[in-house]
Amino acid sequence: MIKKKTTIKDIANVLNISPAAVSKALHNDSRISEKTKTAVKQVAKNLNYQPNHLASALRSGKSKLVGVIVPRTNSNFFSSVLQNLEEVLNKEGYNIIITQSNESYKKECDSIDALLYTQVDGIIASMANETVDLSYYEKIKAKGIPLILFDRGENDLNVDYIGIDDYNSSHLIVNHLVNQGCKRIAHIGGFKRTRIFNNRIRGYINALEKHNLPLNDELLIECNLTIEAGREKMLELLSLENRPDAVYVAGDYAALGALQVLKEQNINIPNEIALVGFGNEPFSSMVTPSITSIEQHSKDIGKKAALAFLQHIKNNTVKQQLTKTILDVELLIRDSSNRNNS
Repeated sequence: MIKKKTTIKDIANVLNISPAAVSKALHNDSRISEKTKTAVKQVAKNLNYQPNHLASALRSGKSKLVGVIVPRTNSNFFSSVLQNLEEVLNKEGYNIIITQSNESYKKECDSIDALLYTQVDGIIASMANETVDLSYYEKIKAKGIPLILFDRGENDLNVDYIGIDDYNSSHLIVNHLVNQGCKRIAHIGGFKRTRIFNNRIRGYINALEKHNLPLNDELLIECNLTIEAGREKMLELLSLENRPDAVYVAGDYAALGALQVLKEQNINIPNEIALVGFGNEPFSSMVTPSITSIEQHSKDIGKKAALAFLQHIKNNTVKQQLTKTILDVELLIRDSSNRNNS
C-alpha cells in the first residue's frame, strides 16, 4: 500500500488544535507558545512530516531555490563552479537545484520547464552546445525571473554574464606556440555557433594573421570536444599530406584524446607536434606529458554568478543595469608544448 503523506491537518488532529496554529508553530510564530511549538515539532517528527515547499513558494512568492543548468557535471570546471556558487548562495539561505543538459537542446528546454514549475527564484545557466533557439531563455525573462549566464551565453539575451576572455585566450596560445617555433598550427575547436567557441576560433584566426602565418581550412576543425572527438580529429590531422606541427584544442577532454593518438603513433610531443588544451582539468597536469592548458578561474565564475543573482534579489528587479563580467585567463605552460625543456 502507498503510505499517505502527512499533512498539517494530521498534526492538528493529533494535538486537537487548528491547522493554522500548527502552521504558525512550524514557522516559529511569536504568537504561539513555546510549549505548543515543541509539541507540534515533536508530532511532526513522529509522523515524518515533510513541508510542501512548492505550496509554500506559491503562497509566499519565494521558494529560496535557485535552478542551475550545466552542460555536464563530470567536468572539473562545472563542478567547481557549482561548488562555489552553492557556497555563496547557502550563506544567504538559498539552495540550488542542479540539472544537466548533456549538450542537448531538448533536455535544456525540459530543465527550464521543470525549474519554472518548481517556482525557483532565479536560474543560473551555461548553455548546451546544441542551443541556437533562445525562446526558452526568453520565457524565463518574460516571467520576471532573474537569469544569469556563465561560460556559455548569448549577447542577444541581454542578461548578466560571467565568463573569460575567450578571444584573448587564443592569442595567448598561438603566441606561445609561435615562440616555440611552431609554424603550422591546427585548431580543434568547438562549434562556432556557440559564442565562446566562435570567439576562440576568431582569436585563433586573428593570431595567425598577426604572425603572418597562413590559415588553412584543413587545419580548422569543429567538434563536440569529447575524448572520442579529440581522437577522431587528431587522426584526421595526422592523415594530411602536410601535418601540423602544433595543435590547439579548445577543451582538455578532446586534448586528452588527441594526446592518446599522438602517443599511440609514437609521435614526439612537443618536438614533432606540440599540443595545448583548454580548461585546466586536473588530469592535464597528471598525464605524461602534462598538457599545457588555460586556467578558466572556475571558482571566481561560480562566486560572481551567485553574487549577480543576489544583487537582483536585493534590488527586487530584473530590469537593473545588466552587467558583463569578463575575467582574464592564465596560460599554464607544461611539457606538451614546451620545447625549451624537451
